[in-house]
Amino acid sequence: MEDEAGVAGFVAGTEDTVAWEDRLERDWWPSLREHCVDPSDIPSASRTADQRRAFMIHHPAKTPPAVVARYPAHLHMNLLPRLQRRGMGSKLLDAWLGLATCRGARAFHVGVNRENTGAVQFWRARAFEVLAFDSLPEGRTLWMGRSG
Repeated sequence: MEDEAGVAGFVAGTEDTVAWEDRLERDWWPSLREHCVDPSDIPSASRTADQRRAFMIHHPAKTPPAVVARYPAHLHMNLLPRLQRRGMGSKLLDAWLGLATCRGARAFHVGVNRENTGAVQFWRARAFEVLAFDSLPEGRTLWMGRSG
């Protein structure tokens, strides 16, 4: 999404999270790992933002199986503050859901930083519910899902 100041947001996703994660492991992560040093020897609390991203490249976390079993499609959406609370997020979401639905997706999930109360509120207002499966790990990610 763009405005007069330039690019200010995006939405991206897939209708098959498991296949996407497998493809990342097969086709994407190996070449990136060649260019990024694994910072595993640095305590996580001491890592820079770049080191945290490099760690994720070397040790990507997969979506919990309980989430993808019920909500196989997922999306990521980000908007800069200048476009937030102006209906732009809803437009991006509607466009993505329309495309994903045409491609066969019927149940969707997002992972939200649980401290981002504005994002949690956004997703709740759009019929995404907090997922509470016994097997979900505690952490900063709040898993939310929506059917239909």
